[in-house]
Amino acid sequence: MKIMQQQKQATSTNNININKVYMFSGIVEEMATVVAIKNDKENVDFTLTCSFTGELKIDQSVAHNGVCLTVVAIDGNSYTVTAMKETLDRSNLGLLKVGDRVNVERSMLMNGRLDGHIVQGHVDGTAECVDMRDADGSTYYTFRYAFDRTMAERGYFTVDKGSVTVNGVSLTVCNPTENSFTVAIIPYTHDNTNFCDIKVGSRVNIEFDILGKYIARLQQLN
Repeated sequence: MKIMQQQKQATSTNNININKVYMFSGIVEEMATVVAIKNDKENVDFTLTCSFTGELKIDQSVAHNGVCLTVVAIDGNSYTVTAMKETLDRSNLGLLKVGDRVNVERSMLMNGRLDGHIVQGHVDGTAECVDMRDADGSTYYTFRYAFDRTMAERGYFTVDKGSVTVNGVSLTVCNPTENSFTVAIIPYTHDNTNFCDIKVGSRVNIEFDILGKYIARLQQLN
């Protein structure tokens, strides 16, 4: 179920392609566990372990809490990815600690179903969980983010019944406002993603729907 669309204009550093575009579905495969964190100037190397480490390759892209990162090293049942300063500033990856669980998804394959929605792995920012309430088995989570009218005019907003990605999970929006939205999490998603670790005050990564951004851009050009 992993589709991959690549545009590779391979600018290579140490044989690693750094200019490429992948797509994800927002259907999290599992949670990886952070086992080591190493600072390298302004970058941070995260070493993690998960069940599919043995299937990974150097230079492969994997979404971590919705952030597309490149595998730079593999050692036994662990692998390492590098996050640059801009990624750390824009996402919640800089808050990670050893032992934390991270939602992971490999890029999609062209011959599979798109079970979620088109996710780029380019996080737009973070949001804070401001409310959680039981919904007779499921749980409603409300997230609040900083409102920027200029960015909203460029498609950085949510709409009722539209799609949004939270920590790499493709979700349907309900009750959107100009700076908040609510999502309903079923028990399976709660138990098999790091939504099980989210509580009021937690900071999550969000990516707004790319289709909304394209529509907003077309309106600006007309």
